[in-house]
Amino acid sequence: MNDVTLQASVLRNYYEGLSRGVFRAMKCSRCNGITFPPTGCCEHCGGWDVEETALSGDATLVFATHNITPACHPRFEEIAPYVYGHLQLAEGPCVQAIVLGVEATPEALRKVFEAGPVPAKAEVLKMADLDVLAFRAKA
Repeated sequence: MNDVTLQASVLRNYYEGLSRGVFRAMKCSRCNGITFPPTGCCEHCGGWDVEETALSGDATLVFATHNITPACHPRFEEIAPYVYGHLQLAEGPCVQAIVLGVEATPEALRKVFEAGPVPAKAEVLKMADLDVLAFRAKA
């Protein structure tokens, strides 16, 4: 399998899993590093001996902000304004994603900031053309 075919397969499996509520990453058998979003090689050691692994969906929201309109892609216009943030996955990697359960207002964002790191859980956000990963803050 060439690199392009491998990457296409990894991405297809990721989005197929996401549509079923399965959150996938790649785990390296050489260094045990977790790569997310999944790619054909390990982001930690550069090794190619990686295999799919399921993620728990548990995360910690460490920073949140709101989007600036217009939305970054037409698929997000229907949910704008929205909150997005930096989340530390329980398995280690950091990810940027849409954050559900927090209003895109200065007051709500200040409340999250003052609460400090907030637990969050992965959810699938069903968009018209592509399911996307989002996290629901438990603030």
